[in-house]
Amino acid sequence: MAILRFAVAVKHSTLTQIRDAIDAGAGPGTCKIYTGTIPADVATGIGASVLLGTLTFSDPCGTVGTPTVGALTMSPITQDSSADATGTATWARIYDSTGAAVMDIDVSQTGGGGTLQLNTTNIVIAGPILINSFVIQVA
Repeated sequence: MAILRFAVAVKHSTLTQIRDAIDAGAGPGTCKIYTGTIPADVATGIGASVLLGTLTFSDPCGTVGTPTVGALTMSPITQDSSADATGTATWARIYDSTGAAVMDIDVSQTGGGGTLQLNTTNIVIAGPILINSFVIQVA
């Protein structure tokens, strides 16, 4: 396993760039929740994954804490009140307001260790999808 530890200035700069990428464009970014296997990289199509729902970030999407913390904490994210499909949420793709993909992240239930944590990963069509926690950390 590789271990990377960055200088404080690098952490802060990296998180600021991530925040600014999600905030690019005239409106808020979105978070699309999927089933299946997370793609190899953000430029790869979603394959057989099924879109479960779309949530909308605040604009700006979040706050980069003090540089020593090394965390980007997302502001409130509007839930999807009516899921598109039934399935188990396993990953999400984050887009800016122009529709450009910014990053892919793992999803878990609250307390499950995922970058994005939902109240439940068992999504039911027409039911709500609610994000409980979304914090990006750089060590």
